Amino acid sequence: MRDALNNNPLVQLGVLAALLLAVAVFLMSSGGGGEEKESAGSGTTEATVSVAGTDAGGTASEAAAGEPLSSALSAVNQAAATAPPLPGPVLDAWKANRTLVLLFVRDGGIDDRLMKTATDGLAGFRNTAVFVVPAAEISRYAAITEGVGVDRVPALVVVTPKHLKKSVPTASVSYGFQSAQSVAQAVIDAGYKGPTVDYHP
Repeated sequence: MRDALNNNPLVQLGVLAALLLAVAVFLMSSGGGGEEKESAGSGTTEATVSVAGTDAGGTASEAAAGEPLSSALSAVNQAAATAPPLPGPVLDAWKANRTLVLLFVRDGGIDDRLMKTATDGLAGFRNTAVFVVPAAEISRYAAITEGVGVDRVPALVVVTPKHLKKSVPTASVSYGFQSAQSVAQAVIDAGYKGPTVDYHP
């Protein structure tokens, strides 16, 4: 075998082709894993929002990547100040100390349809108000969507109840399909009143 490999150009070419094929398969499988990491990294963004004319102060995490926090907060405040008032049922639910769950969807999307089904499980949650909003009507919710930087659908926005944050509510946004358990956990997290501990690896 060694003699054939050393002396026969056809055998050498065959071995080289097999190695190139193995490298191509490895590169293709690595590329797929990179995409999964990128989509998983999008995760959840949290920020303060303006509801019922409140100020949008505090932190706007991830919305201000690469720019000073003060200018990011100024942009959020300006967007909230010029945003139209929220629809009446949304304002009423927030004033009633309910956790707002806003699901922004487009018609015909597979993920959008699955997310609607996933939010059906929130029917049993007390003090939670769920609103499914077509993407075409997202501008009516700019006071909230501008604060968390909604930029695609399906987007699940969960706003903390009024009694937890007094005058400055916070919200989180998550994108794409999530299980019913993930949706329920986002609502539970929004209503959590206990102490929190930062994680430092």
